[in-house]
Amino acid sequence: MIALSLAEIAEIVGGQSYDIPDPSVQVTGSVVIDSRLVAPGSLFAAFAGEHVDGHDYARVAYEAGAVAVLAARPVGVPAIVVDDVQGALGALAREVVRRLGTDVVALTGSSGKTSTKDLIAQVLQRHAPTVYTPGSLNNEIGLPLTALTATAETRHLVLEMGARGIGHIRYLTGLTPPRIGLVLNVGTAHIGEFGGREQIAEAKGELVEGLPQDGCAVLNADDPLVRAMAPRTKARVLLFGEAEDADVRAENVRLTDAGQPSFRLHTPSGCSDVTLRLYGEHHVSNALAAAAVAHELGMSADEIARALSEAGTLSRWRMEVTERPDGVTVVNDAYNANPESMRAALRALAAMGKGRRTWAVLGPMAELGDESLAEHDAVGRLAVRLNVSKLVAVGDREASWLQLGAYNEGSWGEESVHVSDAQAAVDLLRSELRPGDVVLVKASRSIGLERVALALLDGGVEGEVAAR
Repeated sequence: MIALSLAEIAEIVGGQSYDIPDPSVQVTGSVVIDSRLVAPGSLFAAFAGEHVDGHDYARVAYEAGAVAVLAARPVGVPAIVVDDVQGALGALAREVVRRLGTDVVALTGSSGKTSTKDLIAQVLQRHAPTVYTPGSLNNEIGLPLTALTATAETRHLVLEMGARGIGHIRYLTGLTPPRIGLVLNVGTAHIGEFGGREQIAEAKGELVEGLPQDGCAVLNADDPLVRAMAPRTKARVLLFGEAEDADVRAENVRLTDAGQPSFRLHTPSGCSDVTLRLYGEHHVSNALAAAAVAHELGMSADEIARALSEAGTLSRWRMEVTERPDGVTVVNDAYNANPESMRAALRALAAMGKGRRTWAVLGPMAELGDESLAEHDAVGRLAVRLNVSKLVAVGDREASWLQLGAYNEGSWGEESVHVSDAQAAVDLLRSELRPGDVVLVKASRSIGLERVALALLDGGVEGEVAAR
């Protein structure tokens, strides 16, 4: 964070100083909410969670080098006490961003947010110093923590924004007002919480409503609900997609033999060829979104294409492709899942597995409400249509719906199987995998299906397959 004295911070957050002998002492390190991450010069923000109260670790944080604690009550060490720690954290982030005057790029969408954010960050880093959301820390705590890592050298601040309901994104845009707002898509992720796609569109569109008149709304021309957000903003609109009227678009989209997308990038400033290192055709839309943001910030088509072609994955367990010594390819996409990302991952698996046996190890998709049965059934059916060799459905009720969809679509019989948990899936795969197979692992985060992928990569051919 930029250096601020404790007196300045107290004024910014409207807090009272307790046990602070010298208010001129500066916070020169990071703002953290985990006492284990404290370093000399840090500010420790104490949150009271369901299981752990950060206030209980105030002295630990102070002894580890924290200058002070941002707290809801006096804690016996130097502290700035506020009524609402979360609100104070947001106020501090808002003031820091205001002082820096950096370009803030905010993005949201039902799927692909983190992958697209990672692409934008890697492209913009070629242009100027860039700070971006780590992983998917996109809520009312993660977003200000990210913003507070910006320094005087930071030119671009790329922030992922998530929403669990109406008003959430409006709140986030108030913390770090963006100049560029990107909406990727409106799908069915969290539809059980929102109630319908129209409500999701209403929430996602809060991002473009928060843009200034001299800002830019970057909208997906291929998604009707996103395109329809244009009248909701006073900012200039830049369209991306494969539609003919998109300002930033892709032509001649194709997949390499490995399943990596290649296309001709068209921008208002020129054209250039792109071949991504990422897997699956769905990344074309993500790359176009990143290209549109980069164009708006002054990068040429050649610069953008070169950066996109060299970009990789920054966040774990998102189409993370690893080949074992025996030629088994493990695709770990187990960080999260919704119907759109499930379909995209299955299509990527089909493209990668041409001429090889393919396995789809799938678990439940959470927060789908009344749509859950139909969506799980549809994913199972799609696996059959894409000629996936074997579906392994992991879990309880939702997994049975996945298997039933596959069975009803193609009478797979032995080609689909329902297992109870991750360990059962590992046992099955270890006994049946053959060299050259491709295995996709994907589910909502709560089931922890990444354990399957990690187990398959721990030991590899010597431990399991070769012993057959």
